[in-house]
Amino acid sequence: MASGAAARGPGGGDLVAHADDLGVIGADAYKLYEGFRRDGDHARAATFEAARALGAENFTSGAALMKVHDTWQSQYTALRDACAQISNHLDHSAALHAQDDARVQGSLTAVSVLSGYFN
Repeated sequence: MASGAAARGPGGGDLVAHADDLGVIGADAYKLYEGFRRDGDHARAATFEAARALGAENFTSGAALMKVHDTWQSQYTALRDACAQISNHLDHSAALHAQDDARVQGSLTAVSVLSGYFN
């Protein structure tokens, strides 16, 4: 993969992406995803059961604890999925750019061989 690529968009800005930077971001996103997947859901069942039990005994804290449970579950899922999406997108982008670089290199090699005949 090339060390960087620039693309001019309709907004006039330049996008430069370095393979090393993308690799670090992708690896960090994957580590975060794995950490959330492994460790982020330990208290869900116990929190749910505690909220249910408190609510069954008419404690108002039962409803509040259930809200905490539901909010945590929603935020946990969103963050875990975002980390996975970032990691997967960067893996896909790196593979796609590597294929493009190989195709361009192959095209340039063919032009180089043809140029040799004209010298």
